[in-house]
Amino acid sequence: MAKQLSASRSEVGIARQRWHPAQNWHAGSTEPARKGIAMKVRLKCLSHTPLRGLNDPCSSITDEVDALLNRLRGEVEAFDPELIVIFAPDHYNGLFYDLMPPFVLATAAQSVSDYGTLDGPLAVPVELALELARSVLAADIDLALSHRLQVDHGCTQTLAELTGSLTRYPVIPIIINCVAPPFGPYRRVRLLGEAVGRFVAELDKRVLILGTGGLSHEPPVPLLAYAAADVREFLLAGRNPSAEMRAARQAHTIATGQVFGTSECPLTPLNPEWDEAFIAMLVEGRVAEADDFDIPAISQIAGRSAHEVRTWVAAFAALGAAGGFAARRDYYRPICEWIAGYGAVSAELV
Repeated sequence: MAKQLSASRSEVGIARQRWHPAQNWHAGSTEPARKGIAMKVRLKCLSHTPLRGLNDPCSSITDEVDALLNRLRGEVEAFDPELIVIFAPDHYNGLFYDLMPPFVLATAAQSVSDYGTLDGPLAVPVELALELARSVLAADIDLALSHRLQVDHGCTQTLAELTGSLTRYPVIPIIINCVAPPFGPYRRVRLLGEAVGRFVAELDKRVLILGTGGLSHEPPVPLLAYAAADVREFLLAGRNPSAEMRAARQAHTIATGQVFGTSECPLTPLNPEWDEAFIAMLVEGRVAEADDFDIPAISQIAGRSAHEVRTWVAAFAALGAAGGFAARRDYYRPICEWIAGYGAVSAELV
């Protein structure tokens, strides 16, 4: 299946035969959960899009998504997590090419409030975040550390949609580089997730693991290799842009969403077959197949920002390291207006 996910659309379409209905839980692992932590660790992976509310599809689709988010938020509230660990991307708002780590954990994080997302700090438990960082480093994972990280909609939108706030629950953000090539292999993302999951499994807490990003996805993000001088400088160190610069950047994304998927837009179109196969792989507990993902092929057939699915790989690897789990496909729809294959998946230990 890993070969299918990074190969042609016709090949990857085979995965449709392995789908499961939205309300049916599917056993993702045969290994039992560690004694005493069953039901204490749960997962939700959700696509994000800054164009939600700014360039919406028809009302029937937005109503579907609203109903989905209301249901997922209700499930989070019922679970009442004592800690959230969120794997999220950055879109050249907090991390730039002057120093671009593959993974960075924040002991303090502040929203840049792009695209109208919530402003303010996240409620990061400093000492617990440091303990997690030490544990991941001890597992031979080269994790960067930030004591003052700026995070964008890739982190804050999903957090707000599922909790209603940036501060309702303690949260440890782990940012995975998903948009700034070159990328390390997906195997390293899986190993990062597993290291986090082993730490979480030892906590006497209800923990919610979040992955946010993707699925097939190619917004108008520039590449350093082909950038003009002013864009190159932004990609190198464009922190804290002026209000005018941020507005222009956001207007460009909105304008792209208005033509995305048409002959007027040269960007890679959405690829529902690839998205569906990826979701099936995770729900069926085959996250290790991501080790063989072909990075250039994914960029070509699913979009250069489809690598935001790294956050989903890390999240499922973390849950799998904590114990056996059951997973459920909650939703999927390709939404061109949002430049995203929009999906949601839930899972919990069993």
